[in-house]
Amino acid sequence: MSFMQEFREFAVKGSVVDLAVGVIIGGAFGKIVDSVVADLIMPVVGLVFGKLDFSNMFFALGSVPEGTAHTLDAVRKAGVPVFAYGNFITVAVNFAILAFIIFLMVKQINRLKREAPPAPEPEVVTPEDIVLLREIRDSLRKG
Repeated sequence: MSFMQEFREFAVKGSVVDLAVGVIIGGAFGKIVDSVVADLIMPVVGLVFGKLDFSNMFFALGSVPEGTAHTLDAVRKAGVPVFAYGNFITVAVNFAILAFIIFLMVKQINRLKREAPPAPEPEVVTPEDIVLLREIRDSLRKG
C-alpha cells in the first residue's frame, strides 16, 4: 500500500473528520464566548466597579516614554514590557464561561443518553425428551 493510500485512509476515517469538525466549531464557539465576555459581561462588570476598563489595566515594567498614551496597546507599541492583569481577568472570565457552558452541554447530553433497559432474560426452553422423561418419572412415583 502506498504512502498516499495510507494517508487517504487515515484522513477520511470518521474520527479524524469528527475531530476536524469539532476543532472548527470550537474555534467559532470560542469567538462567540470572547464577544459575550468583551462586549456584554465586562462592560457591566466595569460599570459595577466604577467604570473600569479591564482591557487597559496593566503595570508597565519599564519606563514609559513621554508622550505615550497610557493604553495597553500604546505602551506595548513603545516596546515597554507590561504586566497586563486586566487582559488576564478577561481571559479568565472567558474560560469560566466556556467551562460552564461545556459543563451544561455535557450534563444535557448525559441526561439524554438514557440507559437502555436491560434485555429480558431469555426464556429457558426445556427439550421435549426431558419433559417426557420427567412425566414418566412423575407417573412412576404416583403409581
